[in-house]
Amino acid sequence: MTTETRIILNDEAATLAAGAALAKAMPAGAIIYLHGDLGAGKTTLMRGVLRGLGHQGKVKSPTYTLVEPYAFGTQHVYHFDLYRLKSPSELQALGMQDYADGQAVCWIEWPEKGEGYLPAADLACFLSDEGEARLLVLVAKTPKALTWLGKGFG
Repeated sequence: MTTETRIILNDEAATLAAGAALAKAMPAGAIIYLHGDLGAGKTTLMRGVLRGLGHQGKVKSPTYTLVEPYAFGTQHVYHFDLYRLKSPSELQALGMQDYADGQAVCWIEWPEKGEGYLPAADLACFLSDEGEARLLVLVAKTPKALTWLGKGFG
C-alpha cells in the first residue's frame, strides 16, 4: 500500500513550512525515511519539522554524530544521518532498536545505508531539484502515514 503526495517548494521558507505542517500531525512512533542528494534540502525540512514542534535552537545535520536527539515534553524525535555509515551493522552497535521504541519519532536520512537493520518506514520523503524549486514527494507506506498526511496535506 502506497499513496503519494507531491509538493513544489519554491524556496527555503516553503521547505520550512512543509516541515512544520508535517510536524503538526506527526504521530508518536513514526518512522520516516528522508531521501535526497547532498544539498537537496533534507536538513532544512528537518529544521521545519523541529521548529514546528517548538524547537528554538540550532538544527544541524548529524553527519558526524549519526543521531541528534530532541525532546518536546514527553515526545522524543531522533534525527539520523547515515551518510557516513560504513556498514549497516553499525546500526546495531548504535542501538537503533532502542530509538525505534514505538513512541519516539525517527527521521532517517540516507536510509539505504542501513538497509536490513532499520525498522520499516511509515513515510518516505523524497527531495529533489525541480528547476529553480524543489520537489517534495511524500509516500505513505502504512495506514498511520495515510492518516498523518490526511491531517497535514489532505
